[in-house]
Amino acid sequence: MRATPHRLWFETNNTKTASYSIMDNLHTMTEQVTTPEKLERIGVFCSSSGRMEQVYYDEARRLGLWLGSHGKTLVYGGSRCGMMEVLAKAVKESGGKVFGVVPQKVLKNNMVSDQIDITFYADGLSDRKDWLIGESDIMVVLPGSVGTLDEAFSAMASHTFGEHQKNIIFYNVNGFWDDLFVMLDNLEKKGVVNKPFNQFVLRASSLEELTAMIEG
Repeated sequence: MRATPHRLWFETNNTKTASYSIMDNLHTMTEQVTTPEKLERIGVFCSSSGRMEQVYYDEARRLGLWLGSHGKTLVYGGSRCGMMEVLAKAVKESGGKVFGVVPQKVLKNNMVSDQIDITFYADGLSDRKDWLIGESDIMVVLPGSVGTLDEAFSAMASHTFGEHQKNIIFYNVNGFWDDLFVMLDNLEKKGVVNKPFNQFVLRASSLEELTAMIEG
């Protein structure tokens, strides 16, 4: 059994303003059980690596520019590294807002992005995932490694468990998620999936497909 969530504090434009438990948040997973008509807060899970092929950073930037220019708020992990920073910069550049959820280790290592409008500091990765899922209206999975997959699978599992009804979209840039899709399809064939993935796990192969899914 998981312990009671830690109390978190947040900053608005670098000013400390409040401290409260994740369970006090009006947008937690357990309370937000319906999908809003208009999706304003877009959660994005992605890599913090700076060693990927340029195409992945280019697509992260394109997504960020679209989010900002369409009045969306980015909800993400708050790091100033890799694809995460490219995405956040593009959102800010195009007039959008950035909501960052930062674990204490990222703060201690001085890796917090300067692009964030509202920063929530979580004790660790589990609390960060709760915030990311709870504060997002829909979630987009860009290329990434185990951290990105951890966040995506947590969102998928909590959806299956009935804690929220939000869609998760894998943006398959340059075929990055092809092998994962094969694995997910095989899980369904083996009969271990209780709710068909295609009901809430979407697959986009282009930015146009992705944005159409976000707009619904």
